[in-house]
Amino acid sequence: MERRSARRSAVTLREATGEDAPFLAHLWSDGLRRGERSEQETDLAAIIEASAVNPEQRLVIAEYDGVPAGAVLLMISTISPLNLERCVQVYSPTVAAAHRRHGLGHALMESAVAFAEEWGIPSVATAVTASSRDANRFMARLALAPSALLRMAPTAAVRARINAERPVTASAGAPGRQLTRVLAARRSMRRSLVD
Repeated sequence: MERRSARRSAVTLREATGEDAPFLAHLWSDGLRRGERSEQETDLAAIIEASAVNPEQRLVIAEYDGVPAGAVLLMISTISPLNLERCVQVYSPTVAAAHRRHGLGHALMESAVAFAEEWGIPSVATAVTASSRDANRFMARLALAPSALLRMAPTAAVRARINAERPVTASAGAPGRQLTRVLAARRSMRRSLVD
């Protein structure tokens, strides 16, 4: 019991500063826009700055023995554009691989709950990578049930699939309809030549 509390006492939370951008770029590298690391750090510096001035947004750094080891971005929003009930969106609660199993994930989620309670907001929501069994189990243990599945693809890929699945006669410009018109015109021409 003492050992556990000693490990837990090594975890501290603080708000992010501009100096945390390189750490966050490394921690969240899979979720950031593609590009140079310097561009990603610039993006994160802007997010850190926005969090510092917007009371409805908070970027929390979890440290283990004084070393940054995890982070989470908290934002007050609505459940969806159609459901205007307010909730705290919990973005990318992540713990560095070397620091897992030390209570940092719980501390990050506790910061989200405390933020919601501070604002009197009844719900917290997060998105977890569908392929991450550990993350999904962790969130399930904390009573976060699946509500929706976010799917994403490049715009060009979706356009190609939509076009591929469109019925041939769906529009006036469809190749099947054009061929029918060409054949009808040829038949008319042949009839006029025979007459």
